[in-house]
Amino acid sequence: MKKIFLFSIIVGLSFSCAKKISEENKTLDKKEESKPVVVGGDSDAHGCKASAGYTWSTLKKECVRIFEVGTKLAHAEDGKTYSTVAYVIFDGNKAELFLDTQKDPIILERKSEGDSWTKDDLQLIPWKGYVLKKAGKIIYTGE
Repeated sequence: MKKIFLFSIIVGLSFSCAKKISEENKTLDKKEESKPVVVGGDSDAHGCKASAGYTWSTLKKECVRIFEVGTKLAHAEDGKTYSTVAYVIFDGNKAELFLDTQKDPIILERKSEGDSWTKDDLQLIPWKGYVLKKAGKIIYTGE
């Protein structure tokens, strides 16, 4: 009787261990299926890597780091200074404006040297650095 009881316990334990190992293998298979996230694998349509700070510049026709090549403008509404910034890249009579509120950059144009760059209700004025106005109201200033 003792032998049968001992034998049944050994058989029962071996089946329960086999089931646990089988479940662990299934879990490993599921983990292998998920693809790891590749750092720097976030290229946009132009091949610019946002994680490395690159943005496509329509004027330059290349990926640029706007904080390195652009002119920084500080957000300044109602006489207050905010922590948001805008960047401008100049190319002849065109200026490419990167605003934090816009997904795509805005191309401003001017008629001649010394004039303001404009588009719709935006106006970039070269005065004590630069002043960006929207509908006649100052929204950014910078040098």
